[in-house]
Amino acid sequence: MMASLFFDGSRIAPEAFEDAVLRAASGLERLGVGEDDVVCLMLRNDPAYLEGIFGARRLGAYTCPVNWHFKADEANWILRDSGARVLLAQSDLLAQIEGGIPPEVAVVPADGPRWREWLAAQPRHAGPGKPARYSMPYTSGTTGRPKGVRRFARSPEEAARSAAVMAENVRKVYGLEPGVKALLPAPLYHSAPNTYAMQAVLLGANLYLESRFDAEAVLRRIQDHRLDRAYLVPTMFSRMLKLPDEVKRRYDLSSMKFVMTMGSPCAPEVKRAMIDWWGPVIHESYAASELGLVTFISAEEALARPGSAGRAVGDTRLKILDEEGRELPPRTPGLVYARQPHYTDFTYNNNDEARRRLERDGLWTLGDVGWLDEDGYLYLSDRAVDMVISGGVNIYPAEIEAALITMPGVADCAVFGIPSAEFGESLAAAVQLQPGATLDEAAIQAWLRGRIADYKVPRLVALHEQLPREDSGKLFKRKLRAPYWEKAGRAI
Repeated sequence: MMASLFFDGSRIAPEAFEDAVLRAASGLERLGVGEDDVVCLMLRNDPAYLEGIFGARRLGAYTCPVNWHFKADEANWILRDSGARVLLAQSDLLAQIEGGIPPEVAVVPADGPRWREWLAAQPRHAGPGKPARYSMPYTSGTTGRPKGVRRFARSPEEAARSAAVMAENVRKVYGLEPGVKALLPAPLYHSAPNTYAMQAVLLGANLYLESRFDAEAVLRRIQDHRLDRAYLVPTMFSRMLKLPDEVKRRYDLSSMKFVMTMGSPCAPEVKRAMIDWWGPVIHESYAASELGLVTFISAEEALARPGSAGRAVGDTRLKILDEEGRELPPRTPGLVYARQPHYTDFTYNNNDEARRRLERDGLWTLGDVGWLDEDGYLYLSDRAVDMVISGGVNIYPAEIEAALITMPGVADCAVFGIPSAEFGESLAAAVQLQPGATLDEAAIQAWLRGRIADYKVPRLVALHEQLPREDSGKLFKRKLRAPYWEKAGRAI
């Protein structure tokens, strides 16, 4: 690894980064971490995040990002379910999840000075590196509890066969190559930014990691350092586009050659506005923790086919199937099934049955609904599951509903996504109160904030006399969503 890491303007030279990785590996090994073990990381963007990841990789351990917004119960589930041996976390976040850390999990405070002191106390790891494992992100589903995506390790022979193809996919989709200057202001606990950062390091790129996103600061960083690559999400585009014109004109962005966005669909009008401003450098991919990189669409293609998520990457298999598994003709919506052959198979940690339910004839689906045109371009039209993507973050209503239904005074509830100009989607809750209860929107939101991460708290709470359910008990959630989306003129 010959990557230079820049964090909020300060440089960590390749030699210093490598030294930190070797010391992190040694320290983790002393805490009992070995092959196939799990190291959890609950950190804001910080060099310690990447040093911890690569230290664990050297030992053949999985790394598991934990969303730093989580409260005690949310973090406890991931730490227990993953079987984590070690948790790297910043001190204020440890206080935030107090009572949620299992006693068998070793904790390493990873604040700047304390992390550096801990590293300095460790010898450099001298043993041979083990075959690297993957990140094990937790993603949810209709059951409400997140599931860890645990990929099986490749044999050295399989890794060698896939290396060239994977490198080409990374170059095409992420735009990453040795020596480029890549900007990353998105949080590392998300799968896509996490992967972007790891690939930048592995390729020897110059990675400019930001502690947080600031619209004008991004423009300033691009100009001052002549950055040529970036990972940004649609919400960031929207916030930059809202800057006053005189601010936008102040910065020279001509060095930027390739911007990747993924995680949530980018509205065609937002993408066009960015291309009009930055030039044809805004590219998009449809991808998922389970599926890997599925499609890619360049700026030029997006202008010609607004709303498309692109064509299959490399030799990815992509099909649209009906409920019986029959392949559908062009422009006919159905379930999106895909398989990226150079990603190894996976299981959901401790829940292989849920993993098996995704598969049909060797392809996997996450429940997204879409169609292919005659040239193989994918258009996503709906999600068969209730997942909401807000600002690039996957949010699963069942998890929020499971908390909300336990609130005194709540008889029934439903959580779903509604249109948001800034975030793509935001959360709404429909709540049916018990007879005599006098709860209002503010009281419901305040109660939830004490139990789930703030970003999961619905921004809109509507009270209903009766929620629309079948006699069987099935909720007609689409009836609740429809009025909001009809006004927006879009489905996702």
